[in-house]
Amino acid sequence: MSSSAVRRSRWSLGGLLVVPAVLWLAVFAIGPLIFFACVSFWTASVFGLSSELSLKSYQSLVDEPVYARVLLQTLRIAFITTALALLVSYPLAMFIARLKGHKRTLAVVLLFLPFWTSYVVRTFVWLPMLGRTGLVNQALMSLGIIDKPLDALLYNEAAVYVGLVYVYTLYMTLPIYLSLEKIDRALIEAAYDLGATPFQTFRRVVFPLSLPGVWSGCTMVFLLSCGAYVTPQLLGGPSGQMFGNIIASQFLNANNWPLGAALSVVLMAVVLGCVYLASRRFGFQRLFVGERG
Repeated sequence: MSSSAVRRSRWSLGGLLVVPAVLWLAVFAIGPLIFFACVSFWTASVFGLSSELSLKSYQSLVDEPVYARVLLQTLRIAFITTALALLVSYPLAMFIARLKGHKRTLAVVLLFLPFWTSYVVRTFVWLPMLGRTGLVNQALMSLGIIDKPLDALLYNEAAVYVGLVYVYTLYMTLPIYLSLEKIDRALIEAAYDLGATPFQTFRRVVFPLSLPGVWSGCTMVFLLSCGAYVTPQLLGGPSGQMFGNIIASQFLNANNWPLGAALSVVLMAVVLGCVYLASRRFGFQRLFVGERG
């Protein structure tokens, strides 16, 4: 058999192996998105849904300024959550990457340990911790720092940040750790041999080489934060609601599926646009830490 025939047979076998994954993606990922986009153009009434095409749902987004305000608030919360998660996760990832043998394995297991429980359960944990009779207030009162329990610890935007950073820490720490683990130690030793300080070595060698993990972690945390529903619902209160809560209310309470679908389509489009612009503006090769001068 000729080499070209062998290559064609390999391509044919590879194509057959990809077919199940493509079908799964089309049915369970792309299909629902297309259906959602179609539903957003339907109309809703007291009698149910009508497949009659209309732009009424999208017109409501323009007429009601509350949707734009909550969307901007959601993007702001997602951006700040991503930044806070990066500040928390990068030192943690560096610490784990510097461990050896069983210590590193134990640290990775401990990192995964809280995520063996339900997302909802991990969010509920903060209610008895931040409430009026919670652990934080009791500790502050025992130390004499405050005289009465603080109400500002819960049901606000700050509590949403605490909950989101906690539940999404793994998605930021793990890719950064994997990037740091792949760095050749000879490069770090060479930087020290050339007279670089620890900070200069981190800025010019370690951090630029870990940027793929940083970008992956930031992308995942930002996307997950934009679609958050449980955490702002339980911890946010009226001032900490996000776009996902408005979408859920349209499906569960208002029974207005077309408007909920339109809100979902707008959120997906805006979030994907933000990720695309960020990738164009802050591509790895253009980050200032990797430039000279």
